[in-house]
Amino acid sequence: MTRSKPLEVEVKPPWPFRLQRRGAGDGTTKVREGILSRLLHVDGAAVVVNVWQLRDGTVRFRASAAPDGGGGAGTGAEALEVAVDRMRFALGVDDDLRPFYDEFRKDPIVGPAVRRRPWLRVRRRPWPWEALAWAITGQLIEAVRAARIERRIVGRWGPRIAGLRDVPSAEVIAGRAPAELTGMDLSGNRAIAMIRCAREVAAGRCDLGDAAADERLLAIREIGPWTVQCLGLNGRGDPDSLPAGDLAYVKLVGRLAGLGRRAEIPEIEAYFEPYAPYRGLAGTFISTHYHHAVQTGPPLRLAA
Repeated sequence: MTRSKPLEVEVKPPWPFRLQRRGAGDGTTKVREGILSRLLHVDGAAVVVNVWQLRDGTVRFRASAAPDGGGGAGTGAEALEVAVDRMRFALGVDDDLRPFYDEFRKDPIVGPAVRRRPWLRVRRRPWPWEALAWAITGQLIEAVRAARIERRIVGRWGPRIAGLRDVPSAEVIAGRAPAELTGMDLSGNRAIAMIRCAREVAAGRCDLGDAAADERLLAIREIGPWTVQCLGLNGRGDPDSLPAGDLAYVKLVGRLAGLGRRAEIPEIEAYFEPYAPYRGLAGTFISTHYHHAVQTGPPLRLAA
């Protein structure tokens, strides 16, 4: 396979869209002078995707083979097309939120959130494996700490080309010892769970792009509903997948529902049930819109 010339794609978003102004917390995405850059590996071929937005709202993607030394010499046109598609998915540039808006624009909770930030998108990952790995990392800890762990993992095992880093593949993590991951500040049980998941994916026993894989994942200790719900929302783009056990929702629903305490998972699921089949999307808008009020409000006691 020979190296292909760069691929450029222009997209007119069907719904208001704003390109991210900052990179990903794990250090894989960089934004400089309005251009977002990400390194992706497609079947071993290294591709650099640059994304920028024009004044008229049009979004441009430019995918090119990574410089020599990163597998770029064998990067064909198909790999470039896949890389662009994965970044279009991650950024949500093709998402048309009109049905969601029409359904809930008069809702007293979601309505104000959508009207204020119609361009908001779920922060998805280019590949389901990334979504799963970082969901495991983020279990029961604050987002800031999870991001630090992710950066350490990327810095230790992620490929680095042209000043960009990629998330280490499932094959790479499958070959790690638990002690190596705990050295990144990941707890012992979660380190074992991540390695077991990686081995399932690397061996081809678990297709993370298929929701049927969730049953196999849930059989792994430390993998629960919250983890696979994060995978569904951030890795597959399922707008109805709600990570109900997230601490943000525990606080959010406790406040918005007037419970006077932190909500329990069944209460969170019941609160978001009216927003089906967009529960995960509704959660994104609501948590973003009311984040400040929840964080600055008085502490909520635990459920009895």
